[in-house]
Amino acid sequence: MFGYYFNLALRSFRRNRVLTALMVLAIALGIGACMTTLTVFRVLSGDPIPHKSERLFYVQLDPEGMQGYTAGEEPSFQMTRFDSEALLREKRGQRQAMMTGGGLSVTPERAETPPFVSQARYTSADFFPMFDTPFLHGNGWSAREDEAQARVTVLSREMATRLFGEANPIGRSVRLDQADFTVVGVLDEWQPTPRFYDMVLDRYGEDDAIYVPFSTALGLEMGRNGSMDCWGDTGGDNTSLSAPCTWIQYWVELESADKAGDYLNYLRNYSEQQRSAGRFERPTNVRLRDVMELLEFNRVVPSDVVMQLWLGFGFLMVCLLNTVGLLLAKFLRRSSEIGVRRALGASRAEIFKQCLVEAGTIGLAGGVLGLGLSLLGLWAVRQQPTGYAELAHLDIGMLLTTFALAIVASLFAGLLPAWRAMQVTPAIQLKSQ
Repeated sequence: MFGYYFNLALRSFRRNRVLTALMVLAIALGIGACMTTLTVFRVLSGDPIPHKSERLFYVQLDPEGMQGYTAGEEPSFQMTRFDSEALLREKRGQRQAMMTGGGLSVTPERAETPPFVSQARYTSADFFPMFDTPFLHGNGWSAREDEAQARVTVLSREMATRLFGEANPIGRSVRLDQADFTVVGVLDEWQPTPRFYDMVLDRYGEDDAIYVPFSTALGLEMGRNGSMDCWGDTGGDNTSLSAPCTWIQYWVELESADKAGDYLNYLRNYSEQQRSAGRFERPTNVRLRDVMELLEFNRVVPSDVVMQLWLGFGFLMVCLLNTVGLLLAKFLRRSSEIGVRRALGASRAEIFKQCLVEAGTIGLAGGVLGLGLSLLGLWAVRQQPTGYAELAHLDIGMLLTTFALAIVASLFAGLLPAWRAMQVTPAIQLKSQ
C-alpha cells in the first residue's frame, strides 16, 4: 500500500516540479541550520567522561584573609600548595590528584629538528587512572616517583611521533628545559571535550602534550601557565609551600557518588582545623562539585552557541510554516482530482495517508539536501578562530537525527494540509467539473 501512495506522490511531484523544489529547499535550509547549531551545542555540552563523571569531584577551599570578604560568596576556585599537598597526603578519596598547566622547551634527539615550546601538565600519579587516560605504550608514574621528584614523563601520541617517529619510545630520553627525562608512557588518542580537568586554561584549546610529576616541575622551577591569586606576603616565591597563593587544581575520585557527603564533611573539618591553627581566617566555606556540576557552574557552553541554537530552531519553524503554506496550496489545487477519487470510493483516511506520504517524501529529499548543508555549515564553523570550532563534527548519531528530524518535520508540516485535503466534498467538485 505504501508503494502505491509513493508512486502517486512521485507523479504529483513531476506535475509540480517548481513547487516541490521550493518545499524541499525550505525543509533543507531549516534542517541544515538547525542541525549545524545542534551539533555544535551537543559537542560542547556533552559529558566528557560519562562512565564516572558522578564520582569525580573538584575541590574548593577558602584560605584567603578577611580583607574583601563577603558572606556567601564563592571560595577560591583553585587551591594553595599547602592545602593540596595536605589533602594528597591524607588520601581520603579513592584517588586524588593535584595539577597545574605549564610550558616547556623541548629539545629533540635529532639534530635536524629545532627546539620548540610545548604545553605541559604538572600533576601527581593518580591523574592517569583517575581520568582513565588510554595508553598506547607504557603507563604513568607511581606515587613513589612523585616523592622522589623523579625525572620521568608521559607524552601524548602526537608528541611521541614528533620526537621519535613510530618507534616505541619507552625508556628513551627527551630533554625538557635544561633536564633529561625518561619516557615511561605514551597516551593514545585522548581529547576530552571540554577539557574539564582544567577550567582555568583554554577549555577547548590545545591539549596537553607532556606530563611531568608536579614535585619534579617544582624542584626544577619549570615555567607554569594559568592564573594565580595571592593575598599576603609570599617571601618572593609565589609557589613555595607556605605562600598565600591559590594556583593549583585539585580533583578527587570517590568510590561512589554517595560518598560525597562524607568527603564534604572531611573538607569542613579540615577547614576548621586550619582556622584553629591560624591559617584560615574566613568562616568555613567549601565546595565539592562533580564534573557536570562544575561544567554548569563555569557555563562551559559559550552564550553565543546557545543563542545560535535558538536561532537555528527558530529558522526551522519559519521554514516549516512556509512548507505548510506550500503544501496547502499544492493539495487544494488538486481538489478536483481528490473529489473524483472520493467519488470512486476512496475514503478520507486514504486521502490523508497519501498526502502524508507526499509530505514525508519531501522531508526525505529535504533531509538529504539538509545533510549536505549541515556539513557545509560545520565546515564553516571549523574555519572560525574560536577554540571549540575544530571539535564540531557530524557523527553517525547526528546523521540519523538529521534524516529523522527532516521526515518528522515534514510530516508535522503536512498534517494541516492533509486534513484540509481530506475534507474536500466530492459532490461539489464533480458539479464544478
